[in-house]
Amino acid sequence: MPAKPTYQDKPWLKHYQAGVPEIPKYVDMCLPDFLDRTTDRFPHKTAFEFQGFKLTYTQLKDMVDRFATCLHRFGVRKNDSVALLLPNTIHCVAAYYAVHRLGAIAVMNNPLYSDRELHHQLNDSSAKVLITVDLLANRMIDLRPRTKIKQIVVCGIGDYLPFPKSLLFPLVGKKKGLMADVKPAEELYRWKALIAQSSPDPAVRVKVTFDDVAMYQYTGGTTGVSKGAILTHGNLSKQLQQIAAWFPHIDENNVALGALPFFHVFGLTNVMNATIYYGWTAVLVPKPQPPQLIEAIKKSKPTFAALVPTMYIGILQDPAIGTVDMSSIDNMFSGSAPLPVEVIKEFETRTKGIIVEGYGLTESSPTTHINPCGAGSLRKVGSIGLPISDTLCRIVDVNDGKTDVPVGETGELLIKGPQVMRGYLNRPEATAETLADGWLHTGDIAKMDDDGYFYIIDRKKDMVISGGYNIYPRDIEEVYFEHPKVVEATAIGIPHPSRGEAVKVFIVLKEGQTATAEEMINYCADKLAKYKWPTEIEFRKELPKTNVGKVLRKDLKDEEMKKRGNK
Repeated sequence: MPAKPTYQDKPWLKHYQAGVPEIPKYVDMCLPDFLDRTTDRFPHKTAFEFQGFKLTYTQLKDMVDRFATCLHRFGVRKNDSVALLLPNTIHCVAAYYAVHRLGAIAVMNNPLYSDRELHHQLNDSSAKVLITVDLLANRMIDLRPRTKIKQIVVCGIGDYLPFPKSLLFPLVGKKKGLMADVKPAEELYRWKALIAQSSPDPAVRVKVTFDDVAMYQYTGGTTGVSKGAILTHGNLSKQLQQIAAWFPHIDENNVALGALPFFHVFGLTNVMNATIYYGWTAVLVPKPQPPQLIEAIKKSKPTFAALVPTMYIGILQDPAIGTVDMSSIDNMFSGSAPLPVEVIKEFETRTKGIIVEGYGLTESSPTTHINPCGAGSLRKVGSIGLPISDTLCRIVDVNDGKTDVPVGETGELLIKGPQVMRGYLNRPEATAETLADGWLHTGDIAKMDDDGYFYIIDRKKDMVISGGYNIYPRDIEEVYFEHPKVVEATAIGIPHPSRGEAVKVFIVLKEGQTATAEEMINYCADKLAKYKWPTEIEFRKELPKTNVGKVLRKDLKDEEMKKRGNK
């Protein structure tokens, strides 16, 4: 009987697609270099398309260089932080690369976040300039005095539209909730005016290296405080090169569906940066709801789609699905949560490609595992796939975090590779805990089979994934702890038909107090991003606890699953 493989044996290498190397031959180029290289190769090719407006690589590079000049004039220098609070628009791409032109640090923020959440991230990152949309500008003007933000740059959804949409937008934009008036304020600038008034200045460029910090990417924190993962130019560049090595059949001839939010590292790496690395055309979808996704597929005929499960499910459930031809799509990638087998089968039937599932974390730029997808490759349903090139993995005992468990048994997934972050900003203790002995401790319970395929058995014990967004119960609990009627609150994830999971909160009220579920849900309105709002509230006289007073969240979860008929 053959001996069981070990993690050190790297059994996954035997199942790599032909042509995929164990370690890529990295080129010493950072993100701004990839933009320059692609512009030289495809100067007149459309880089990004928005609502029919097309921007070539030459025009994108010019816009990046002009905005870099603006930022330099604002006083932004190497290692200064610049915050972006934008959906998937042309401004988002140009601003991100302009920040890197100066060797500054990009801080991507979720436009769905509440002021409370943004206040923390803007201050924690020490951002000096904020780029946002007019729909959020008045809120940010009011928030600015409590931050280090000096200048605010305002972008408009209607800034880049083709004729006659550009002519009609000012007339219909407000009615449709796509534009807003911005009140007067000091150090407030309009994007289009800045671009028009500035000329590219090569003198402001800073040559960045792999060791330079490229961005702070915020991830939810189990302690209720979001942490900024420090991602270097080496992390981001090598991650792109790892992905390129994994898909040797992919070249510049792709039209990507730009639906994954660029403020999230999944969309940032696998769509925005991949587009510029390869020289693709990306069709931007700032509101990735089923009707908008279907419309983009109809009009633009994308060949590549990286989506989260809720997007795949939403497209298939939309009544308009029968009217759209999706046969142009031949490469699909899914991550953030498991994708039901039935959805995979139906999507693959409607397209001419296969859906490749993978796995990653904010702390790893994000991709660490992908199923092989070439001819003759073994794709295992339910598996997150194999560790990608130049990535090591182990499964260790959950109690000591060090001892390898036998192959086939469950434990915590540990990862090592060039895509792993430097650490958490301003969080030395959290960094030491997560990056122990050179390994990234994912907190995810997993197992590896004899072939080197990995399976996630349980996610980070408390995290909820709703519609592709990570939600940490502590974020929600902290809000309820501030409610004058509440003594205790505990949040868990519950099944949701379209979002995968939603949040349920168990609440213990102060003696003599009464409240309704509706009242408690509405309480979150200005304190949490909408996708974090609970869908259910249950009032209890007490919560199950350990003998030292810690709430037994697992017991509540088990109880809820039994009630719903799940094991």
